[in-house]
Amino acid sequence: MPNFFEFEADFVDSLRCIPMQVRQKLDTSGIKLKLSDWSHLTKLERETLVELPCSTEAEIQSYRKYLHNLILERTGTPAAELLIEPNPAWLDAKNVPTNLQEKAREFGVMLSSQQWAELTPLQRFALIKLSRPSHENQNFPKALKEFHLF
Repeated sequence: MPNFFEFEADFVDSLRCIPMQVRQKLDTSGIKLKLSDWSHLTKLERETLVELPCSTEAEIQSYRKYLHNLILERTGTPAAELLIEPNPAWLDAKNVPTNLQEKAREFGVMLSSQQWAELTPLQRFALIKLSRPSHENQNFPKALKEFHLF
């Protein structure tokens, strides 16, 4: 069942941007997908990437293979690879990442360990991604509100 966030509402219908649940699957499967590559995909292909499972080792490998083939077919170039983190921070419900905590402080929020633990892995993933310096961060405060963190 697809799980879109409210802060993604402006592009969910068209899937013109890569939703967080797909970004999490990309990080999990070790595939880098640029927005320009995403734009080469049909809406049905984008929906398929949203809906395909990517949790078990078999699902991860299947997702990876499907995406590799799809990118090659649509762009003519192989998909770029990402280093797969063996213990990604979004799966660690006990430790709030320091850079995330620093970004939250900019908005007057101090995340407690309990608040962090109560978030879903996808919510933790979204906060981590949205708090990175390379990200434009416009959705970070929206995510904090949506997740009832302030």
